[in-house]
Amino acid sequence: MYKAILFDLDGTLTESGEGITKCVQYALEKLGKPEEDLKKLEVFIGPPLKEQFMKYAGLDEETAVKAVKYYRERYSNVGIFENKPYPGVENMLQELRRKKYILAVASSKPEYYVKQILDHFHLTEYFDEIVGSQMDGTRTNKIEVIEEALERLGMKKHRERVIMVGDKEHDVLGARESGLECVAVSYGYGTKEELKEADPLQTVASADELLDFFA
Repeated sequence: MYKAILFDLDGTLTESGEGITKCVQYALEKLGKPEEDLKKLEVFIGPPLKEQFMKYAGLDEETAVKAVKYYRERYSNVGIFENKPYPGVENMLQELRRKKYILAVASSKPEYYVKQILDHFHLTEYFDEIVGSQMDGTRTNKIEVIEEALERLGMKKHRERVIMVGDKEHDVLGARESGLECVAVSYGYGTKEELKEADPLQTVASADELLDFFA
């Protein structure tokens, strides 16, 4: 029986693609590597930014750090709010709280931004802990984020009672590496192929289906 649920943020609780892709586009433009097709930039939703800039644009680490700085120039004022909760998310969180689940957010996004987003959409009250990466680029790996969440919740010795919910393969694989099961949501930014290969415990198509899973 699960007692605690860790939620990813981007692509799981909120539809954040517009803000993220436009900020990546802004950063690449400033680096002289323009990309017109925002759809191609959806690969940046979820993974740690610096590593994704290196992988996507072939940047060395120093230039990737600069890219993250450019990204945040736009994100901190504009991109962060080009975002909205998915349909049914708030109702799902209300019901899970009513059922006495412990809820936490475990995101690779900087914790500072995660808290701002949840405050903006009035979702903060539903969570016992909100965990993200550090602004200095540490704790970006999903496993590190999950381990920090388990530590703060006092659940490191009760992993069998904790489950992750996410939309990308790194949510599923990070959870597995930490000894947790993971439910994937198909409405986010992960492809069917990557989720099938990652092999989550179950895949659901909406916040309502997710609620049914925990019923």
